[in-house]
Amino acid sequence: MTIISIMILTKTDKEILQEIGQRLSAYRLQKNLSQEEIATATGLNQKTISHAEAGKDPRLSTVVKILRALERLESLEAFLPKPGISPLMLARLSGRERRRARKHKNG
Repeated sequence: MTIISIMILTKTDKEILQEIGQRLSAYRLQKNLSQEEIATATGLNQKTISHAEAGKDPRLSTVVKILRALERLESLEAFLPKPGISPLMLARLSGRERRRARKHKNG
């Protein structure tokens, strides 16, 4: 586990949202775009962009629209990569994709 991973694990949900907002803002400024320009490109209100950058619990669809406007949509792949299937699970499923979770036994 890296130091950055440990730092993220110790943050509250609010702190993580603020970090995401700060990164969105930094990407926007890196492209020399105003919040109003991002709002126009996304079809969102400028206040929505401002709230997202402030980490005020933006909707996931808002984050996706902003990332698309910033040409950073590939960041989602690093954020939430597609889960792999272990070789043992693949053999057990005989090539079928797993569709549901199994209930845990109490005891």
